[in-house]
Amino acid sequence: MSQHLDTLWYTRCPVPTGLGIAVQKGWLQETVGALGAEVQSLRESNDQAVRESHFDHSLRNSVRHGGNIPAIWARAQGRETRVIGLSWADEVQLILTRRGSGIQTVKDLKGRTFGLPDWSGAQIDFTRAQALRGLENALSLEGLQVGDVKLVNFRYGGTFSDSPVRNIAGTQVSAPLAERNLELIGLLRGEVDAIFLKGASAAQHAHDFGLHTVIDTGSHPDPLIRSNNGTPRTLAVDLNLLDNHLDVATGILDSVLRAEQWAHTHPQETRRYLARETNSSEYWVTAAYGEDAHLRLHTALDEQAIAALQDFVQFLHRWRFIPNSFDVRAWIDARPLNHLTSLQEPGLPGSYRA
Repeated sequence: MSQHLDTLWYTRCPVPTGLGIAVQKGWLQETVGALGAEVQSLRESNDQAVRESHFDHSLRNSVRHGGNIPAIWARAQGRETRVIGLSWADEVQLILTRRGSGIQTVKDLKGRTFGLPDWSGAQIDFTRAQALRGLENALSLEGLQVGDVKLVNFRYGGTFSDSPVRNIAGTQVSAPLAERNLELIGLLRGEVDAIFLKGASAAQHAHDFGLHTVIDTGSHPDPLIRSNNGTPRTLAVDLNLLDNHLDVATGILDSVLRAEQWAHTHPQETRRYLARETNSSEYWVTAAYGEDAHLRLHTALDEQAIAALQDFVQFLHRWRFIPNSFDVRAWIDARPLNHLTSLQEPGLPGSYRA
């Protein structure tokens, strides 16, 4: 039987997620509040240890919807978390060069320099891991390996959670330092030949600086080539929340599914919400996530997403971002989804009564 919960901590990445829309519309607060719990954003906390839970999931009674690398890292470190949903919203994943660099195709990257972010002070450098994944996947399509290019590190100071995230009119705004992209600056200065960027900011930077897109692995037909930090995204909670407050965990998922179903029939409004989530514009949201971005919000436990997540866990272990691999299926807890599915209205797919 579920116990009373005083506070639920939530966090999401600045990317398209059902949780982000549920928070903006007030549905997460409404659903969890009806169960007697207060809802707080951990990334806006003045306590850095609380903010760092966005990456290491150390805070009890919390939920995180976003890039899977920190969630995988926390689980590999022994953190007792469970995945209650996986969402897959394809996005641009670009290998970019300067025009005139002589690099037109992936084959041309051989022997050239590639810039990588290096957040050595962070517990898990998800930016480096996702860039390496994009590079490795691109090179593999031409029979090349990462060793065929020269890696150049761009060192960042501090961590990803040194300062609170500010909420300005519904938009999450990070500290200016965290928003700088040193490898992009290095590319523009000619210090490296190519870099990896993804999402709305990647589409905008490629346009604004007249960069050449060598390949967009985010549009490749093979889901394992598209698989990266954001594909799939994990909706994860700590085990204490599931075991002692199952009604809250189920309510979280219900608010996410409700937001996604709303998005499917409100394309224009959804683009506005996603623009706030990504601190971008509706135009760049469309460029990065597609004209059908509103339809790409779908949280479930699909076999394709599970298989891709397992493949990505193995990648992170091979590159030593995590100390050991683990079974993704054992990490999944389907109780909230199964409960909501049992309450689904007959003849109305995606309509829940919870």
